Amino acid sequence: MFLKKYLSDIFSAVASLLKGMRMTGYYFTHRKEIITQNYPDNPELMKLPERFRGEVVMPHDENNEHACTGCTACELACPNATIKIITKFDISPDGKKKKALDTFIYHLELCTMCNLCVVACPTDAIKMAQNFEHSVFDRSKLTKKLNAPGSKIREGIE
Repeated sequence: MFLKKYLSDIFSAVASLLKGMRMTGYYFTHRKEIITQNYPDNPELMKLPERFRGEVVMPHDENNEHACTGCTACELACPNATIKIITKFDISPDGKKKKALDTFIYHLELCTMCNLCVVACPTDAIKMAQNFEHSVFDRSKLTKKLNAPGSKIREGIE
């Protein structure tokens, strides 16, 4: 009984190996279909899937304005404290104090690319970019300030 199971396992392993070799041989002889991309030889020709999540970014328009109100919803939604929002109080033209974004700190080294912060943002101020090359020698370079210097909130966003 033991010998029969042993030989059966060997036969199924060899059959599985031959099946994989057959598939490899097919793609080797039929070069019409490209199934891999040459990276890093041609990074500009790489096609990443549309849903790929690389890192969190905060888009700014041509006037250096963003949509972040400093509500901290993304900070609260983040499961591992990747995002830190520092707010300040601005005085509006009518004299009222209003909370505004001072600094948006993003710790890329802690991020799991779960997209929960993007989903939680009520103003769509942040999104996931397709950047994926994050190798650095100094870990402090993975901590990023997402709001550009001198940026302000876009008009009409509350």
